[in-house]
Amino acid sequence: MFTQLKSSLPINVPQPLTAAQIKSFVDDGFLVIPDLVGSRQVEKLKTEAADIACGKYPCEGLQSLPPHSDPTEVLHKVLCIHQPHFLSPVIEAHVRDAQICGILSQITAAHLAHWDGSVKCMQSMLFVKPPGFQGQAWHQDEIYIPTRDRSLIGAWTAIDDATVANGCLWVLPGSHRSGMLYPQRPHGNPDEFDSSPESYGFDDAAEIPVEVKAGGVVFFNGYLLHRSKKNRSNIYRRALVNHYMNAWSLLPWQVRQGETPANADRREVQPVAGIDPYAWKGYEKPPKAVYLRLCKANTEPVTPVKV
Repeated sequence: MFTQLKSSLPINVPQPLTAAQIKSFVDDGFLVIPDLVGSRQVEKLKTEAADIACGKYPCEGLQSLPPHSDPTEVLHKVLCIHQPHFLSPVIEAHVRDAQICGILSQITAAHLAHWDGSVKCMQSMLFVKPPGFQGQAWHQDEIYIPTRDRSLIGAWTAIDDATVANGCLWVLPGSHRSGMLYPQRPHGNPDEFDSSPESYGFDDAAEIPVEVKAGGVVFFNGYLLHRSKKNRSNIYRRALVNHYMNAWSLLPWQVRQGETPANADRREVQPVAGIDPYAWKGYEKPPKAVYLRLCKANTEPVTPVKV
């Protein structure tokens, strides 16, 4: 006899997208929604980025700096802060933003016929990308965060206007469709890209830039090939990208002792829409720690605009 295990209580969110927008995401692998995040929230994210970098939440990997530290000086050394939602209530609230999560409840696993709209979050990444900093070569996010059903999705919120000049995203529309994870190799171009390897074995002639104003959100599938180039402006290109997935999929992000790739399921997750059918497993308490990705600016000295 089948026993229904306990799931979480439903999280209800708005569902604003049209059928045409959902189809566009399924076909192209990305969707841009302008002005989804209000200007007040954008300013809060800007302030929080500086405060986190200056040590507002002292923890492993992030120490408090002396009082009156210049946030411009601090941020000019940081490419990315990994997992800031572990520490910051402002970032955690953004992870759960009802408008963003409502869209996620419509597109995250829209390629699955019987998906019920349930979504969970496992990662946040606060990109600072100061002037002169490199981008990241071609890659697919699902190489780094595996799901069982190709449902990984990024919600990339522009905190500054993202332009070709300051290193916006470039995407290869439709490159997610086959479900192939391309091999990677060193890119050999340290002036343009950071130390992460590049994916290769495909024709990138159809790539397009995704320029978006502050407050816009770019949603993209975990198999979509994308990259960003060097920030050649004197303006920061701050962005907060949170990663989500179908709540019904296991998250084999790490295979621990006693597990196999088939049953591994990391539980440092947050349900954000629908239900978590694995709530009966409980949740792992996230560590009070972040990881700062530093990258040396590879350019002539640039005076960044004050934050």
